[in-house]
Amino acid sequence: MPTNKKELRSYYKNLRKELTIDAVEEKSLAIANNLIQLAIWDKGYYHVFLPIEEQKEVNTEYVLHLLSGKDKEIVVSKSDFETREMTHFLLTDNTRIKKNEYNIPEPVNGLPVPSETIDVVFVPLLAFDVSGNRVGYGKGFYDKFLAGCKPETIKIGLSFFEAENEIEDVFESDIKLDFCVTPEKIYTF
Repeated sequence: MPTNKKELRSYYKNLRKELTIDAVEEKSLAIANNLIQLAIWDKGYYHVFLPIEEQKEVNTEYVLHLLSGKDKEIVVSKSDFETREMTHFLLTDNTRIKKNEYNIPEPVNGLPVPSETIDVVFVPLLAFDVSGNRVGYGKGFYDKFLAGCKPETIKIGLSFFEAENEIEDVFESDIKLDFCVTPEKIYTF
């Protein structure tokens, strides 16, 4: 089994490629249903990633429905690939979403939201381990973003697959998750 980030990244990208569209929907819904059990619904601002369909990421539409049903403030981001930084915007009925050159759906306009305001972040990932370390695409966007959030911000990974025992090459600057939710269960770190 792969144990370093590079190998895990490639292994899980391939596993995701093999998922059917129906499996992605089914697993995404199961993840959203498991999220309901977390004691996180008393917060105000929730940051949600919009999935890259071509990469078969978790479909967060179900999470968005949960949040709007609970009348929460929903925050989405725009990525700057030169600075590797994300800017955050309030998702409203007027927000226009457009895919960037990497097929990432992003807000075209909107009310900016500072990172320090965000209470809960749903984090995309390719793999994670039983200690709460995660493997993303390796660009560092989320590590940078999470470092700018307040210390009590709750970080929740969403994954189609279960935890690895250990990711070998974890850095000091890597920010751990508080929870990771899969279709099968909830991991607490």
